[in-house]
Amino acid sequence: MHAAVKAAAIIHSQKKFLMLFLQGVTYAHPNRNVLFSDINLIVNKQDKIALIGNNGAGKSTLLSILSGKLKPTSGSAGADSKPYFVPQLFGQYNALTVSEALGIQDKLLALKEILEGHLTDINLELLDDDWGIEERCQEAFAHWQLQGITLSHPMSALSGGQKTKVFLAGIMIHEPDIVLLDEPSNHLDAPGRALLYEYIRSTGNTLVVVSHDRMLLNLLGTVCELGKRGITVYGGNYDFYAGQKAIENEALNFDVKAKEKALRKARETERESMERQQKLDARGKKKQEKAGLPTIVQNAFRNSAERSTARIKGIHAEKVGGIAHELSHLRSELPAIDKMKIDFDNSSLHKGKILISASHVNFTYDDQPIWEKNLDFQITSGERIAIKGANGSGKTTLIRMILGDLEPAVGIIERANFKSIYIDQDYSLIDNALTVYEQAQKFNSGALQEHDIKIRLNRFLFTREYWDKPCANLSGGEKMRLMLCSLAVATQAPDMIILDEPTNNLDIQNIGILTAAIDEYRGTLLVVSHDAHFLQDIGIERDILLD
Repeated sequence: MHAAVKAAAIIHSQKKFLMLFLQGVTYAHPNRNVLFSDINLIVNKQDKIALIGNNGAGKSTLLSILSGKLKPTSGSAGADSKPYFVPQLFGQYNALTVSEALGIQDKLLALKEILEGHLTDINLELLDDDWGIEERCQEAFAHWQLQGITLSHPMSALSGGQKTKVFLAGIMIHEPDIVLLDEPSNHLDAPGRALLYEYIRSTGNTLVVVSHDRMLLNLLGTVCELGKRGITVYGGNYDFYAGQKAIENEALNFDVKAKEKALRKARETERESMERQQKLDARGKKKQEKAGLPTIVQNAFRNSAERSTARIKGIHAEKVGGIAHELSHLRSELPAIDKMKIDFDNSSLHKGKILISASHVNFTYDDQPIWEKNLDFQITSGERIAIKGANGSGKTTLIRMILGDLEPAVGIIERANFKSIYIDQDYSLIDNALTVYEQAQKFNSGALQEHDIKIRLNRFLFTREYWDKPCANLSGGEKMRLMLCSLAVATQAPDMIILDEPTNNLDIQNIGILTAAIDEYRGTLLVVSHDAHFLQDIGIERDILLD
């Protein structure tokens, strides 16, 4: 049965339990490039579903279709009630107030007018008997720790974390049955994430969540992977999904090795067959010459032998070509993480050398110290340290002090001579004015030849069509891979790498690539991240905690 027909039959049979569905959905960009095709998905009441996939697969577009904000090119989408959507990006709301962004401005104005005695039909219709909306707003803002932020606040004045919390507060305000979340933990600090996790654990809402946050993904009962073959459903949380993918990848690697063996055997058989045929042809030619056959007869025998050789060669070439094509297809299915290595040289500093020594340091803004207590700490070569603190606790300020870009207002910070590299969540090391090749060449301190640089670019999935592409057109994951490739071109590892929220704009595949690269690194590592799984995977040994 065709997938769309089967989906329609299931939709009909489960209608009383159904909350959301996609049936044969295809979406193409205005330039007619197809993003995904023939997508089918059924979400039942109180399902909690994780939607995952590589950057560019179309997860956010699919959420927009589910929310009704975007129409598919073909196919149909439906919802039992209007979904509430928490977006990943908030720039489109910067010209609005908080109440306007939440879509409650008219209702609040209607309530105010009614309380002032303007009991009109229009005001009553706008209010829709929602007399408790102001109290819900207060409760929601208190719950999501939005102290000091009012409904009249401009969205442009809020941080990314505050904007996320505003839209999360909107769940309590609007009281929807269906909630769609697009990377909801991206801008949240640890306390904010804890509130989000508790909501996901305890809610009776039907949820569809796009996220790369593995702690969050483990709270969801079903993982749906959006990829080249549509949506694949895994009936368990992220750990279950990861286990199933590991089994699939192990089987795929086994198939690749088996196909490589078959290709070697086919080529060996082809070589032996051609050598055997050449010997037979040579012996036949000698016999013909000894027998003194007429030239016309010898030509006929030679033509027959050539046709036979060509036929045998064609048969083997077809077989070898078929196996090579199958092997190429299997290799294309391998996870990207299996294809790239950085091959760092080790840091030249001996392990345990004191790089940073800070005594009673603090920094001030408007004559006010950032931290309640002055900081005392040391950083030695080879350590792996996380800098932790809530949003606004001064993590970036501390990094700038460590790098020497800022000097403390009080206390002393001593720095040894070492080479460092600072990697932020926007990968600002990448020069948007350069092409992909020019960016890699910029790090070519070892005078590598052009073909050597291109070999490294290919290893990090930057094939020929990428080499002249402007860096400004790369996604977050592509910029991260180009940054790692640039470090591979440099060959000599920095003594210290500082990562500032490096996973915020990455999908799960690219987080895995970054994690594998960091695992190879043997220098000093300082990391700012709210991703507990990432910190665990890269072997963080201790924390610097900021008030």
